Amino acid sequence: MKQKRKHIRWDWAKIIWWFIFLTMAASVVFSSIEMALAPSVPDPSQPYKRVKGDYVLMLLQCIVGVLAMLMPSFLRRRLRVIIPSKMMVLFALFLYCAIYLGEVRDFYYNVPHWDTILHTFSGAMLGALGFSVINFLNKTDRVPMNLSPVFVAFFALCFAVFLGVVWEFYEFTADGLLHTNMQKFALESGESLVGRAALMDTMKDLLVDTLGALVMAVIGYISIKYQKGWVEKFQLHREKRVKKQENR
Repeated sequence: MKQKRKHIRWDWAKIIWWFIFLTMAASVVFSSIEMALAPSVPDPSQPYKRVKGDYVLMLLQCIVGVLAMLMPSFLRRRLRVIIPSKMMVLFALFLYCAIYLGEVRDFYYNVPHWDTILHTFSGAMLGALGFSVINFLNKTDRVPMNLSPVFVAFFALCFAVFLGVVWEFYEFTADGLLHTNMQKFALESGESLVGRAALMDTMKDLLVDTLGALVMAVIGYISIKYQKGWVEKFQLHREKRVKKQENR
């Protein structure tokens, strides 16, 4: 008789997570070595060659990426907060696209509108996070029925836009302290932009952040208003504690 073959189920969420985590860790090592070897001042004959400041930014971003990848397990262990697998995959893919492809592989300069796409996507993700914040503030796993869907959607929008502004504060601070170019106030060749051109990247980021958050807020409103359950699939929730009854 033929033996039945066991069907192997691949946990693609974990595979993707580990691939991205190892990529981030390797990028930390790579950027550290390149930062030590790179020149401090740009060479006029090679205007597009990276200098130490570029690798400082790369190293900083990669370290942030590694810490962000460790955050879900920290939240589960310490705060008993569970992130759904779908949200985990989207979060990991965003970090991969923003940090590894964007900074290490230089997609921000080589791929048109790469930064705009990522900021729009991050605005939508932060908007989805805003719906989870409502639940945590009300100590429930679902949006309370006594709250107006308009209020919940508006809160999610404001929450996402606020975090988008905080991120721009972070970029501005990093550029000032570490002499990086996160706010893209200079060209890849090092030439500084002047006037309105120097503000375009920051204002564009804030605009698309708001657009992505607005789209998610509308989706969330429809989901809550008509009980579609769309937002719940991506919401964070607390792990339920099981009380053990003692046998007497």
